[in-house]
Amino acid sequence: MQFLDGSLLELITQTSTNLPPDVRQAMGMALRMEIPGTQSSQALHIIAGNIDMAHEDEAPICQDTGMPTFIVHTPAGFNQLPLKAAIHRAVAEATRLGKLRPNSVDSLSGKNSGNNLGVETPVIHFEQWEQEEIEIRLILKGGGCENMNSQYSLPCELDHLGRADRDLEGVRKCILHGVWKAQGYGCAPGAVGVCIGSDRAHGYHLAKMQLFRPLDDVNPNPELAELEARIMEEANRMGVGAMGFGGKASLIGCKITAANRLPASFFVSIAYDCWAFRRLGVRLDASSGAITQWLYRDPERPAERMAASAGLPLSGREIRLTTPLSEQDVRALKVGDVVLINGEIFTGRDQVHSHLMKNPPPVDLNGAVLYHCGPVMLKQGDEWVTKAAGPTTSAREEPYEHHVIRTYGVRAVVGKGGMGAQTLAAMKDAGAVYLHAIGGAAQVYARAVEKVLGVHLLEFGVPEAMWRLKVKDFLTIVTMDAHGNSLHAEVEAQTGEALALLK
Repeated sequence: MQFLDGSLLELITQTSTNLPPDVRQAMGMALRMEIPGTQSSQALHIIAGNIDMAHEDEAPICQDTGMPTFIVHTPAGFNQLPLKAAIHRAVAEATRLGKLRPNSVDSLSGKNSGNNLGVETPVIHFEQWEQEEIEIRLILKGGGCENMNSQYSLPCELDHLGRADRDLEGVRKCILHGVWKAQGYGCAPGAVGVCIGSDRAHGYHLAKMQLFRPLDDVNPNPELAELEARIMEEANRMGVGAMGFGGKASLIGCKITAANRLPASFFVSIAYDCWAFRRLGVRLDASSGAITQWLYRDPERPAERMAASAGLPLSGREIRLTTPLSEQDVRALKVGDVVLINGEIFTGRDQVHSHLMKNPPPVDLNGAVLYHCGPVMLKQGDEWVTKAAGPTTSAREEPYEHHVIRTYGVRAVVGKGGMGAQTLAAMKDAGAVYLHAIGGAAQVYARAVEKVLGVHLLEFGVPEAMWRLKVKDFLTIVTMDAHGNSLHAEVEAQTGEALALLK
């Protein structure tokens, strides 16, 4: 198996950095259907450029490379133990090279292993089959969209949709409700894999397995094929739009399966994936480990560019701000303004926010920009280099952010998905804004980082540390301002009304 380790590393690298052709095609359609000049259209143009950058630089499309999940088929009688060990080696090497972010955290101690290896990490599902080759499929599903998975037990009552019964109409309501709940948290436009039936645990697994279907296939079950098409049409009519900004493109794929269930149980399990829909596969020679065939892509066919032109789509009306920010700076901003940040910013996500509730910050946050980001960082000599740096979902920091703003003088919070009423009230009282970065656009934001100036709290692990970054023209959109206005609350209310019309 002299080629096995190299084949596995290539599979991981391509999955992390090169979006599959079917997903590229679906995102191209989303871009064409969106109304030009809208915030959703601008977000999709930035996403398109990010896809190109990731492929050109062989760098992660999104900084959150998720929990690697491998589906492995081996010939009958094949010894799976050396293959499992090779997968572990390849995952660790891909992490060392910056193709994967170190994402494996001990659930008891909170310690990051640093190499994506740990108890039950990565996830590997082995099955035998009657063929002579090995087949390995890999999906990288980030935490933002993983948190938007949902499961319904029918019958139930749903916001805006009323009662969902134990039939396909009830299933349809659950799927639409799941897409509506995801809003901007899961980096729309997204895709859903769905399982009707089974038990709670296996239903989620079967739903995730639906994400391995090509986006342009047709369900062999006519009833489910009809339901998939209907969900696609109605979900996009709902108006969630890219990043939850409101718009025409909310869903790029819906794949549904059904499994037998217990008489007492009727579950609808939904695996939500973001636009950075990263899954590929390979066939391997069982004796040498060499790649004999790629799945989902043809390596001989060059990847087509997604963006119409290089660089960020700027209008000339952007507002440039240099840190540290004053109250006057942020009070002058309103929802919808496009802001380019220059100067120093600090990253801070889950562990940093928890730390700040009990301890003073290791830096002066007065007038600062606090970025909800867990970057991919590589150390080269004495310097750190940013390999990927898109935003994480901000809602997780809602219990803390109002305290951080009021106590430490933070003037701008950058993230994705928006925040809630406590943060909005603190922003209005203290004079601060929420700046929305484009979820998944890890290469766009990595290129905006001119230099890593330092790092604090590195004991939390690379994603959770507080990084001090010097940025230039770091593009964001004001979605919560210092006057009590929130685009997220507006879109949630509007889409809720649209959802009610789909009863």
